[in-house]
Amino acid sequence: MKNRASIHKRVILRLLIAWLALSVVIGAAVSYFEIRKAEALVLQLAIAGSRSFAASNLYHFNRPGEAHEAALRRQAEQLLRQQFLMITLYDRDRHPILQVAAPGASAVDLMQQHRHLLLPGRTAQHNATFFRQRLLMHILLPLKQSDDTLAGYFEGVYQVDPQTFARIRNDVLGALSLVVLVTLASALALYPVIISLNRELIKFSGDLLKGNINLMEVLGSAIAMRDADTGAHNYRVTIYAARLGETIGLAPSQLRKLIAGAFLHDVGKIGISDTVLLKSGQLSDDELRVMHGHVSLGVDILRKSEWLQNARDVVEFHHERYDGNGYLRGLKGEQIPLNARIFAIADVFDALVSKRPYKEPWPIDEALCLLERERGKHFDPVLLDAFVDIVHTVYTQINGADETTVARLLDELVKKYFFD
Repeated sequence: MKNRASIHKRVILRLLIAWLALSVVIGAAVSYFEIRKAEALVLQLAIAGSRSFAASNLYHFNRPGEAHEAALRRQAEQLLRQQFLMITLYDRDRHPILQVAAPGASAVDLMQQHRHLLLPGRTAQHNATFFRQRLLMHILLPLKQSDDTLAGYFEGVYQVDPQTFARIRNDVLGALSLVVLVTLASALALYPVIISLNRELIKFSGDLLKGNINLMEVLGSAIAMRDADTGAHNYRVTIYAARLGETIGLAPSQLRKLIAGAFLHDVGKIGISDTVLLKSGQLSDDELRVMHGHVSLGVDILRKSEWLQNARDVVEFHHERYDGNGYLRGLKGEQIPLNARIFAIADVFDALVSKRPYKEPWPIDEALCLLERERGKHFDPVLLDAFVDIVHTVYTQINGADETTVARLLDELVKKYFFD
């Protein structure tokens, strides 16, 4: 349930991030095109106003005299009442003829700062800017006579009227709102699809994990049954090891590795002959070397499966001793992986208190006395203290219980650390 809730939260968070990112990116693109469209509209309005000026006044360009200048000024001042804030006229040689500005046109100074952006030429040029919540268009137009010869230049600052500006603003905001709503709707539509696909993936992964765990249990039990009547030893030793791991605060990821290692700790014994494995008497030196070889065999078996590599620490090092006199590496103290040190205690204890073909079970007190004698020799003293604190509770729970009961307790551990 926790994993499912976590997955839902992650999907929602990622969709939210994607929605915000797409809204920003697409919104920026839409804003750019909407603003360019608005500028084109304003430019069209500004040019239309300037063209009407040019059509009726080209005659007065490039003609000296106060009468011609007065005619141009009257027409320019008339345009100031039609949304223009400033008008400057130039002759064909780019010399200023006149300049008029609307009273209190503070935007004129602003536009004058950008005059260098507009260079006189054969085509119209423009520059749009926002000033105090107003959209202004600075234009520079060549004025041509009927024979296409250049008469002069018209420069003006055009202010969009409030109604047009409101329409432009509403168009931009409407487009942005549509982008936000569409991307949000897309994210909401994707959510159940992603959850459905994820649910199928989780089910597939869960089935695969369950198959791996079942294979691990079967393999471990098959090996355990070679030198015991049942696979219950594997179940018990795994429970002892896991409870000790919990007691010392082992991380869930490490507990999963410990459980896998406990299941498969003696997997290499599959390659040991029964004459050696089940011998009731003392093993000869040659037989001991053969028996010790089960560790290397186990490591080789695990190497063939990436998933089973989680069990390697226990399989490879559970016969090491804390004092360095173990096998195969002769590691000492904390050189031995923690999971192997934990398992060594659980394995020896269960071997002592369990019935085997070659021995009767020891009483728990005698088994603990032997473990105590091996403190600092075979076993990690700190881990042994923690084990002694919990062993009576766990022993009472599983000792003498039938294999079905022990298997059920182990299934609860597996479910807790592999599936919940």
